[in-house]
Amino acid sequence: MAEVTSEEIFIGRQPIMDRHQQLYAYELLFRSSQQKNSAEVLDNLAATANVIMHAFADLGIEDGLGSYKGFINCDESLLVSDMLEALPSEKIVLEVLETVEVTPAIVERCTELKARGFTIALDDFIKYEDKYKPLLDIVEIVKVDILPLDQAALNEATRALKQWPLMLLAEKVDSQEQAAYCHKLGYDLFQGYYFAKPTIIAGKKLNLSQMALLQLLGLVLADGEVPEMEKVLKREPGLTMNLLRLTNSVATGVRTKVTSMRHAIQVLGMRQLQRWLQLLLYTNPAGGNNNVASPLLQLAATRGRLMELMAGKLRHGDRGFEDHAFMTGIMSLMPTLMGIPMEKILTTVNFGNDVREALESYSGTLGTMLSLTEALEGSDIQLCHDLTEKLSGIDAGVVNACLTQALAWANNIGKENA
Repeated sequence: MAEVTSEEIFIGRQPIMDRHQQLYAYELLFRSSQQKNSAEVLDNLAATANVIMHAFADLGIEDGLGSYKGFINCDESLLVSDMLEALPSEKIVLEVLETVEVTPAIVERCTELKARGFTIALDDFIKYEDKYKPLLDIVEIVKVDILPLDQAALNEATRALKQWPLMLLAEKVDSQEQAAYCHKLGYDLFQGYYFAKPTIIAGKKLNLSQMALLQLLGLVLADGEVPEMEKVLKREPGLTMNLLRLTNSVATGVRTKVTSMRHAIQVLGMRQLQRWLQLLLYTNPAGGNNNVASPLLQLAATRGRLMELMAGKLRHGDRGFEDHAFMTGIMSLMPTLMGIPMEKILTTVNFGNDVREALESYSGTLGTMLSLTEALEGSDIQLCHDLTEKLSGIDAGVVNACLTQALAWANNIGKENA
């Protein structure tokens, strides 16, 4: 396996959900794939601190977070670093790692950072010990590592923490059963592969509006006529309203308010229309009081945009390749949405061979890009490095820049122009 330098650090991110399974924040991970001995850790600390500053100052990760906060891991060295003062405190949750010894100096530093506007969290909590009390009097969030705990131990840890006015976050939630049990115990926030890697819900069926969307998508891919599209939409007025809402989004960059389906097609063109039809599959297509910025939509939109941006770096000016990359990212979550295997979805819509191979078997350049996108979501940093090496012209810095732009774009979906 190739050696990774301390300067090569990827930005990983995992969603943190609230009790209603809506996106609350992202945990941002800035780390190299190799941290072995203490000297390397110190080198990586300096590199990580610099990357954090670069991410906020130059890459625009603050804009990428949108209305959400970013959780950042802090060991003792980073916690006492004066670099933290340069970060936007209202956007940051500082996670005090379990390796940090709770000394008077650390308690004083956390108190100072809290006074500066940072939210302080205690990471990887398993069992209450008296040594934690000075920190528990300060922190606002405690992340409970439920992985090693049985129900009795989890109950005990939760009961001990409820002596303080804290937000409790269950981390390493890997199943629906774990999520439901922590919800019952009163946990406020949730994080884990159960949320970061959505699973198929067996037996789920498409509603009529989703079927109409697939019909429309098929017409667009086949260069169908506008009257044919309008005919489909007339049967689904709620779908038309939802499409207009998305096309009026800040993320489209459209300055003119779109007022009709025909107008939307004229203003956006088929390329943009295809994108919004794909994104609409992840909302409530029938309209109503749906939450357009749902977690699944956020994830799909980020995937699509990230892959599109990376495609532009790989093959500058190749709009067709960028479109295929966007489609691959968006459509990769369709099995989760529809509750059916990918091979069945591929018989419904006519994709190009490169998109089909990427979705079926992660083959080709698009397949490698999709694997990299999923590795970033799962914070598998070594895998990120290995996959990036296969993509000529892309490095960690490029990937990080594309990710921050993709997050910003996805966060703007559903926000209407003033």
